[in-house]
Amino acid sequence: MKIIAGNISMTFAYAFLIVPNEIINGGVTSSALLLHALSGYNIAMLANFVTGLLLIICLVFLGKEYFFKSIVSSLSYMLFFNFFYSLNINFDVNIFLVIIFSSILIAIGYYLCITANASTVGFDVLALILHHKNEKIDIAVTIRIINLIVLVLGLLVYGYTSIIKGVAYTLLFSYLLKKMLDRKPKARKVGTDSAFDENSSVKEVK
Repeated sequence: MKIIAGNISMTFAYAFLIVPNEIINGGVTSSALLLHALSGYNIAMLANFVTGLLLIICLVFLGKEYFFKSIVSSLSYMLFFNFFYSLNINFDVNIFLVIIFSSILIAIGYYLCITANASTVGFDVLALILHHKNEKIDIAVTIRIINLIVLVLGLLVYGYTSIIKGVAYTLLFSYLLKKMLDRKPKARKVGTDSAFDENSSVKEVK
């Protein structure tokens, strides 16, 4: 339920706030926006493609527990994003409020998925992999760095306006997510321990 609720929160923000306002935030949907601008293919289809690729990476590096829960997450994301996006509804909201609301909704979504030992099958997969390799690597900070890298690439396609909005979103979103995750360190530790326990079990069987 946490995974599904988290994806509803995220896809609502992406479909109704992020995409219509062309906020390049560094996530999967932003990558889809960039690929759409370069190729002309449907945004939802491109988002599904990137999600599938990250799901494979999740299986290889994070193990079965994260993989199966992330399948639920990815299916929920694709289902709700495609549904919300197909409604073609645009909210006429001030851009500052858009950034604030989207940051809150997406941070909540990430938090719910991560604390349920699942990825959002976004670029948090890469952050989780690095965190499992070294617990000192902060998940929220890593996501912020990855998002900023995508933002730099987005500069070539969407120009300064979208990037400035994206930077503001990224800083606020990563700040909120870090605050949420810092309140639940044990939840993150469980995910890490389970991954290592699984690896240990495999070694013992061998």
